[in-house]
Amino acid sequence: MVTAIVLLKVERERLGRVAETLRDITGVSEVCYVAGQWDLVAILRARDDDHFASIVTEGMLQVEGIKSSETLIAIQVLSRYDLGSVFASELG
Repeated sequence: MVTAIVLLKVERERLGRVAETLRDITGVSEVCYVAGQWDLVAILRARDDDHFASIVTEGMLQVEGIKSSETLIAIQVLSRYDLGSVFASELG
């Protein structure tokens, strides 16, 4: 599984709409409003690199109102939960 954290700067007047649109993209597990340098953080979980690429190119890049982003790819995820089984049904 590929896990990525995407930090987003968003046009202020589109913030709510961008967050809702991102939330509805399959593979985006969470969207957080944050304080600081970034406006939103999206957590992506994909079954493999090809799926991750499609989430970004066919989903996130189509969302109007995103000004800039920075993507962090997780090398290792430590969790109390079995994330593979939790997200297996969502990943298809």
